[in-house]
Amino acid sequence: MAIEIERKFLVIRHKLPALHNPTPIQQAYIPTTNNTTVRIRLAGQRALLTIKSRAVNLTRSEYEFPIPFEDAREMLDEVCSTNLVEKQRYLVPYAGLTWEIDVFHGSNDGLIIAEVELEQEDQQVDLPDWAGEEVSHDPRYNNHSLAMSPYSSWTS
Repeated sequence: MAIEIERKFLVIRHKLPALHNPTPIQQAYIPTTNNTTVRIRLAGQRALLTIKSRAVNLTRSEYEFPIPFEDAREMLDEVCSTNLVEKQRYLVPYAGLTWEIDVFHGSNDGLIIAEVELEQEDQQVDLPDWAGEEVSHDPRYNNHSLAMSPYSSWTS
């Protein structure tokens, strides 16, 4: 079992450095009857099935399995019940950690989120100047929520 500990931040767009080598990602979710999420993801030429437990603070269990690409594409079309989440992911090293910058498209266009995975919840993190408001505990910003209630549907 893998444990995922991550913090999420909105990005201050004008402070973000130039981004290179994006990985295109498309993902959607299979309905469940408990507090887990089951995700199908196409990331570049890879396809993954991921099961995540409910988060407690910043931590949750995560199980991830590679699956055949064409099977994943069919599952996105036939099995998943949510909107498609589309984004470009960029990896940005900063202060000894690798940040994932997700630039969303489609129904979440305009949203940019930075995530950093940690070894432990109380790990000290030097924040880059482009890291804005922390949204780690705001469920609207997790990908499952963005699939169910896209950013474009939010009211100001």
